[in-house]
Amino acid sequence: MRIDRLAGTGILLGLLLTGSACASAQQETSAPQQTAAQHQHGTKSPAPPKSLREGERFVEVSMAQAYAPAAPHGGNDDYRCFLVDPGITTASYLTGSQFLPQNAAVVHHAIFFRINPEEAAAAAKLDASTAGQGWTCFGNAGITDNSGWVASWAPGKEETVLRSGIGYPMAAGSKLVMQVHYNLLATKPGETDRSSMRLRVTGKTGLTPLSTMILAAPIELACGPGEQGPLCDRAAAVRDNGSRFGAKAASIIDRLNQFCNQGRPPVPANETHCDYPVREAGTVYLVGGHMHLLGRSVRVELNPGRPGARTLFDEPSYNFDEQGARPLAEPAAVKPGDKLRVTCTHDVGLRRRLPELRDQPPRYVVWGEGTADEMCVGIVTLARKKPN
Repeated sequence: MRIDRLAGTGILLGLLLTGSACASAQQETSAPQQTAAQHQHGTKSPAPPKSLREGERFVEVSMAQAYAPAAPHGGNDDYRCFLVDPGITTASYLTGSQFLPQNAAVVHHAIFFRINPEEAAAAAKLDASTAGQGWTCFGNAGITDNSGWVASWAPGKEETVLRSGIGYPMAAGSKLVMQVHYNLLATKPGETDRSSMRLRVTGKTGLTPLSTMILAAPIELACGPGEQGPLCDRAAAVRDNGSRFGAKAASIIDRLNQFCNQGRPPVPANETHCDYPVREAGTVYLVGGHMHLLGRSVRVELNPGRPGARTLFDEPSYNFDEQGARPLAEPAAVKPGDKLRVTCTHDVGLRRRLPELRDQPPRYVVWGEGTADEMCVGIVTLARKKPN
């Protein structure tokens, strides 16, 4: 999962509706200790899909053939994009999705981006000009900044079925890019994957169109007691991030700090949060959170500290293998002047207890794409209010 440009792009950083300000605070968490067993994902079969509703049909898309992940630049993570065609011939809406990881032992997460008809030729050209199947795509789909996020999966997430009357619009001729993050920390040589996605599609008209908004907070986790090594130096850790994912990825670390902390010097902290002032009216329907293996808790709030404050999402005992956005029982209206906040806590001590991380060298952990790096993300699905 990646923030490619803080001003909004493939993974939209909340700026569909917001600007931002955020802060960090040193705070210990009392969340129960995560165990190694909590991260043995890949063994549970997906649940069968729910029944189709009137006007819906299933469409399954998949990569053309099995792909053998290979991390570039000596890293442990491979982000690969695959162009898939859902066969949309008339204006339609996506009203649900279920990712089907064929080899979940290596799939860290997946995101599906909508490629509009006018962008489909560029996507096909990139696919055809890249050696092997698909293309490397740290960040968004690598086609255009307008690629909308319409589906996602992380371990533990089952089928998403949107409530009636809402959906992601798909124009005739639209394609999808399936971005899969492969985690190669603990995989055997020769592993392959041919994952797929089952989509719910309807040709009904008049549905309320949805967008996906990302709220992110910076990560600043110093090495724990007794840990030492060259990567415990923050500057060295940032350089290492750049060597694995490129200078553009490394620059996000400082840009996120500028964006959220108004450029104040970064301070190591177990807890981080970021506030996003709402700029446009809309309605929030689903909310989720995402961190990596050091995550302890994640929360998304509307107007914290104000009258009428509401917690939209709260996972006090975060488990990487049980992620997923949750529909709000009562959708939340937002308006200009409101504030959205994402808060995360992390525990660097987990690094010594989790099989995926215990053999990794100690490091100062910053925002990064790798499984051994960290994130703090709130995922908000909403509809913007139409102007009068």
